[in-house]
Amino acid sequence: MVIELRRHLYLLVLFAKNSLLSQMEYRFNFVAGIFVETAFLMAKLLYVSVVYQTNVHVDGMTPDTILMFMGTHILLTGLYMGLFYNNFLRITEYVRTGMLDLMMVKPVSLQFLVSFRYIETGMPLPNIVAGSVMVAIGWKASEIPFTLFNLGAFLIFLALATILTYCVMIIPALLSFWFVNTSAASEISYSIWDANNMPYMIYNKWIQRIGTFIIPVFIITNYAPLLVLNRLRGIHLLWGILAPLIFFILIRLLWKQALKAYSSSNL
Repeated sequence: MVIELRRHLYLLVLFAKNSLLSQMEYRFNFVAGIFVETAFLMAKLLYVSVVYQTNVHVDGMTPDTILMFMGTHILLTGLYMGLFYNNFLRITEYVRTGMLDLMMVKPVSLQFLVSFRYIETGMPLPNIVAGSVMVAIGWKASEIPFTLFNLGAFLIFLALATILTYCVMIIPALLSFWFVNTSAASEISYSIWDANNMPYMIYNKWIQRIGTFIIPVFIITNYAPLLVLNRLRGIHLLWGILAPLIFFILIRLLWKQALKAYSSSNL
């Protein structure tokens, strides 16, 4: 088990290195991608301006505290763009063209290969940097003690949020094993993701429950800030730990069913 984990970590580093070398062959595109993503980031930051100008308070939280939630959303957007976005787009192409046949013979987990083969290194940088800065500013302004425990807990829940991001956002790609066109499902997933840039308390109780326990998108950007704010307790704390494991198992089962439904285009 440990050997397999080390092997896959080595492959992940190798994928990232090869992807960076490939992207640097076209340096203008690399730099242009960063500028384009920075422009999108500027549009997202308009929300921050609105929150401060209107002095919005959500469930007793000030704009400074809300900034932590928005920063976490932007940070995880960068991680999603870097790790998963391009890979999930390619899954549909693999299925449509039959390229998945060639990948099946590789001596590595097929799910791991299609999920992490291409690591984007340029475009995610603006979101990761801006999100981290926003979290740091909100953290300090909210007077949260900067202790090793709080920092470790926040990073652990960020890691759990990344796992959940994988589980939720890969679903439209997996639907391509059964349906020719999954663009509608992808658009819905992107809309849900963008709607998660504020504390989930702005929604009514039913939407909160659905977004927490059925389609757990609210866990992704809310639970890490809530934890260090000491507002995550009881069943929500337990669910925040268990949900990534449960949903990863479900996605693993869905992946196996998808492979059973796969028919090579070469047949």
